[in-house]
Amino acid sequence: MDVKVYTTGTCPYCTMVKEFLTQNGVAYDERRVDEDPDAYEEFIRLNVGRSVPVTIVDGETVVGFDRPRIEALIRR
Repeated sequence: MDVKVYTTGTCPYCTMVKEFLTQNGVAYDERRVDEDPDAYEEFIRLNVGRSVPVTIVDGETVVGFDRPRIEALIRR
């Protein structure tokens, strides 16, 4: 499973997504859009707005901490 999470250091929902993934044993690549210009450019190219977190699970995009949606994606 390929999981990327686009985050910032001050976003409480970003922390919630990361904790949820960790608790469920899901490895993920954190992309800090507030520190990494390349991650920011990727985030902009996703064209999903300007809010974080954005979680990509095997190509499926989830904006915000939509726990039921993320859970469904990691369970398939």
